[in-house]
Amino acid sequence: MTTHGSDTSRLSDTQLAEVLALVRDADSVELKLTVPDVERRATVIALGIDSLDAQIRQVFFFDTPDLLLNHHGVVVRARRVQGRGDDSVIKLRPVVPGELPKDVRRSKNLGVEVDAMPGGYVCSASMKAKLGTTDVQSVAAGRRPIRKLYSKEQRAFFARYAPDGASLDELAILGPITVLKVRFAPADYNRRLVAELWLYPDGSRILELSTKCAPAEGFQVAAELRAFLAARGVPLSGEQQTKTKTALEYFSAELQSASSS
Repeated sequence: MTTHGSDTSRLSDTQLAEVLALVRDADSVELKLTVPDVERRATVIALGIDSLDAQIRQVFFFDTPDLLLNHHGVVVRARRVQGRGDDSVIKLRPVVPGELPKDVRRSKNLGVEVDAMPGGYVCSASMKAKLGTTDVQSVAAGRRPIRKLYSKEQRAFFARYAPDGASLDELAILGPITVLKVRFAPADYNRRLVAELWLYPDGSRILELSTKCAPAEGFQVAAELRAFLAARGVPLSGEQQTKTKTALEYFSAELQSASSS
């Protein structure tokens, strides 16, 4: 993820002003925190997260082996979701909401969101689509081309922002990553939270806690969430890992290693 900010847990005055400007034109704010793996078990116990409530997901990314799209701020993703249909997204980040073309900004399938984490933030624009229950599996198995996962509107969004010459059907499949997602309501806190545990093929893990809110609530919810997590002993100052960046770099290294051997 491309973020503004440092490894510290506080934003500077200049960064706060930038966030305020982005939030005014965003559709939602998502507050995120990644927990160091050594603190994962203690955090799960402290927040009363029940792993048996987890929904299983498989996440696939599509990019070139050297991550050309990602370097241009474009993320192409598709997911399989237990008990639900698949979905796909083409995401652009960072963006300034007011600079998006009017036809893109008006789309009912576009969401503009500010993701904020300790010491950093990023604003993204995501063009989304819902799919059937076997679509992603068919593409992963090579039975259908990648472009079939994306609507006409998504393909136009991709063509507008992807590097010249990039083609969906020529991208490499990066994945899958298995994800366990739990929505839960902790005691003594008035908002629902989400816990996502990303399980990487090399055995590494990232636990992310998050909650979404309306833009006008962002700073109030952030302060309340920070106080709640601190009171439960959840570390707030650890290095923030990003799930997508970690996944892309892992599979990119794997592909490039295979091609050079």
